Amino acid sequence: MPAKCTAISLHSPFDKGQILPLKAGDAVTINGTIFTGRDRLHAALCQGTPSPVPLLHAAIYHCGPIMVPQADTWHVVAAGPTTSSREDPYMPTIIARHGLSLIIGKGGMGPETMVACREYGCVYLQATGGAAASLARRITAVRQVFFLDDFGTTEAMWQFEVKNLEAFVGIDAHGNSLYRQVRHSSHLKLKTLLNS
Repeated sequence: MPAKCTAISLHSPFDKGQILPLKAGDAVTINGTIFTGRDRLHAALCQGTPSPVPLLHAAIYHCGPIMVPQADTWHVVAAGPTTSSREDPYMPTIIARHGLSLIIGKGGMGPETMVACREYGCVYLQATGGAAASLARRITAVRQVFFLDDFGTTEAMWQFEVKNLEAFVGIDAHGNSLYRQVRHSSHLKLKTLLNS
């Protein structure tokens, strides 16, 4: 990965024209509407609970934000990514059923999710772990919250507006994985070192 690279700007709705050209390793910035989701939301959607908003060409951010009520709105204190592999049991069904275009999280996802990304034209974006306060500053507005009474603030589905939220393409819509590429190149380097 080069030290400096030009990020590709993505804007909601994240249609196939924006998604399909992306390649594993591309730097992107996300702009517009995204929705948060963690374990309880994913389980509910997978089990057939209707989504309160259309998720066609939408983005789900694996994030349990820290929220503070302020007058008639909410303030986002921290919004770091959650480990995405927790949502692997649900993600292929949600991608297929709802037409999701972007998944944002950290740590990568499993082979079934990779297959669903390739089959339905979805990409997985790696956000920076450990930068929750910095990422929260990319959220320009809190629009709505769903399932707050049922799930609580961390597990609720938040609708955020974001500007220039930085990420890298971890899994593209063609079956390529940045994580697999890094593992392969690391293995080759290790083999070279051990043989020298």
